[in-house]
Amino acid sequence: MSNYKQMTEEDLSYIASFMDRDRLLWKDEINEEYSHDELAFERSYPDLVARVISAEEVSKLLAYANKEHIAVTPRGAGTGLVGAAVAVEKGLMIDTTLMNHILELDEENLTLTTEPGVLLMELKAYVEERGFFYPPDPGEKSATIGGNISTNAGGMTAVKYGVTRDFVRGLEVVLADGTILELGGKVVKNSSGYDIKNMIVGSEGTLAFITKAILRLVPLPKKNVSLLIPFPTLEKAIGTVPLIIKSKSVPTAVEFMEREVILDAEEYLGKKFPDNQADAYLLLKFDGNSTDEINAYYEDVAQICLAQGALDILIADTEERSTPVWKSRGAFLEAIKAGTTMMDEVDVVVPRNRVNEFVEYVHNLRKEIGIRLKSFGHAGDGNLHVYILRDDLPEDKWNEFLNLAMDKMYAKAKELKGQVSGEHGIGLVKRPYLKESLPIESLEIMRGVKKAFDPNNILNPHKVCQM
Repeated sequence: MSNYKQMTEEDLSYIASFMDRDRLLWKDEINEEYSHDELAFERSYPDLVARVISAEEVSKLLAYANKEHIAVTPRGAGTGLVGAAVAVEKGLMIDTTLMNHILELDEENLTLTTEPGVLLMELKAYVEERGFFYPPDPGEKSATIGGNISTNAGGMTAVKYGVTRDFVRGLEVVLADGTILELGGKVVKNSSGYDIKNMIVGSEGTLAFITKAILRLVPLPKKNVSLLIPFPTLEKAIGTVPLIIKSKSVPTAVEFMEREVILDAEEYLGKKFPDNQADAYLLLKFDGNSTDEINAYYEDVAQICLAQGALDILIADTEERSTPVWKSRGAFLEAIKAGTTMMDEVDVVVPRNRVNEFVEYVHNLRKEIGIRLKSFGHAGDGNLHVYILRDDLPEDKWNEFLNLAMDKMYAKAKELKGQVSGEHGIGLVKRPYLKESLPIESLEIMRGVKKAFDPNNILNPHKVCQM
C-alpha cells in the first residue's frame, strides 16, 4: 500500500467550503453500500463521500486531493462486479449519481449529451420515446452511463452494433490535477493525433474522471423479432452460432443458455419461461425497418438451426411474447446469486468458434473440482459468464476451490487466444489474471499511460494494471 493521507476534520471543513455539507457523508454517516460493489468480496469504507453535481466541484475536489495526496475512488450506481468502486485506500469517494441530467438531444447530428449519473434504462427510454436508439445493452440496466463508459460495457447487442466505445463521440473529463478537458466532440471521424478519448473509455476511473459524455445514436428500428430455439445439447446449440454469423443474417443478439439457469430464473421471477424442456437454447433477436426485412433474416437462420438439430423454432414477434423471454435472460445473474451463499464470476471472451470448447471445459471442471459452476453468455461475440458458487463450503475450501477454478479457466481462455474480460473490466479482483494474460511490455505501456495522466497515482489506486 502507498502512503496516502487519511482524511481529517480539516479536510472535511475545507471541502465543505465549496460543497453543501448535506451532500458530504463523513465517517459514520457513510452507508454500508459504499464499502463494496455488486459482487466483490472486498470491503473498504472511504473516509468521505462527496455527492457531486458539477464538473467544477469535481475539479476542486481532485485539485485538493492531488495536492494533499488523498486517494480518490469514483462511483456510479455500484453495480460493478470486479471491485473497481471499492475505496482500497479509504480517502475520498466521488459519487456521480446526482449528476443525472440529460443535457441535449441533437437530432441533426444524432447525438445525446448527458451527465455520467444518468441510468442506462432512463437514457434508453428517453431516446426511444423520441424515435432514436442507443444500442449498447449490458444486462444491468440500473448502471449509470458513466460506469458503462468506464468499463466499456458490452452486452447482448454487441454482435451487431458493437460496444460502448463505439458509441462515445466525446467526453468531458477532469484530470487528476483538476484540469477540465474536452475530448472528441460531435464529429463522425477524427484522425487528429492520439485518440485520448478512447483511452479513457474502459479505464475504470484510473486515468481521469468523466463528467459529461456525447453519445452516438441511431434511428430506432421499427420492428424486431426474437427466436427462442431449443437444442438437445449445448454443444449443438453453440456449434450452430458460427454458421448463423457466416450466413450474413445480421442478428442483433445471439445468447446461449442452459436449462438449469432458466429454472433458476423461473424460481427467482416467479414466472414460467416459454419453454424449459430442452437442455440448451439459443436466444436470437433481429431488428430492422420492415417485417419483410426481418423475415428474410430469421427464416434463413431457422433453416440453419433445424439443419443442425434444433428441436423447434419459437417465434416471439410481438412485445407481449418477447418481453418475458428477455426479462428472464436479464435476471440470470440475480437468479444465480439468489441460489447460493456467495459467488464470484469470470467473464472471459474467446474467439466465437472456440466458445463451445470453453463451455465444454467448464462442464468438465465442475466434476474435476467438485464445485458448482453456472454459465450463460453472448455466443455471438464469444463473451462467456461463468459463476463459481460457494453454497455450504467452509471458507478455506471455498478459497481453495475458487482460486483453482479461476486459475484453470483463465489459463484455458488464454490457450484459446481469448482475453481476461469481455465487458466487466479488471478492477481490483482480476488484476492477477490480467498480469498473467498480457505481455510485460503491454503492462508497462499501460503503467506509463497511467503515470502520464496521474503522476501522483491518486485516481482509483490498485485497479486495472497497478500491481
